[in-house]
Amino acid sequence: MPVPLELVTLLSSSVLGGVMKLWANTNEARRQERTYFLQTLNAKADIIGKARSYENRGFQWTRRAIALTAVFFIVAFPKMVAVFMPETAVFYGYSEMGKGFLFFGSGSGAERIVWEQMRGLVITPLDTHLLAAIVGLYFGGSLTR
Repeated sequence: MPVPLELVTLLSSSVLGGVMKLWANTNEARRQERTYFLQTLNAKADIIGKARSYENRGFQWTRRAIALTAVFFIVAFPKMVAVFMPETAVFYGYSEMGKGFLFFGSGSGAERIVWEQMRGLVITPLDTHLLAAIVGLYFGGSLTR
């Protein structure tokens, strides 16, 4: 029994109409998603712009005081104690990887802190890294203005 041509046309146009409607809905959903994404980006940029334009002299002086106090007591004060009171011991701590377990090698162990006592003026890698981080954060924040 042959299928009438009108029925084939009806079914194919119905399927094609459904596919086209699904395609249009997908495109509309994508358009709305892009619109919401752009609105979110604009809102985020607005918030960041307000935060960057915020001016408060007290905040700047507080940040300066914290940075200078940290640099003094972490880097300069221990050096001054070592120079002006040479009988006082300076303890230098650094992290070291422990021995491995069985045959897994020397680098697979747990990290541990090793403390050594030294005399005189000691400049540790921790001092240089910490100073670089503090100065970088302080001047980096100033450069973004």
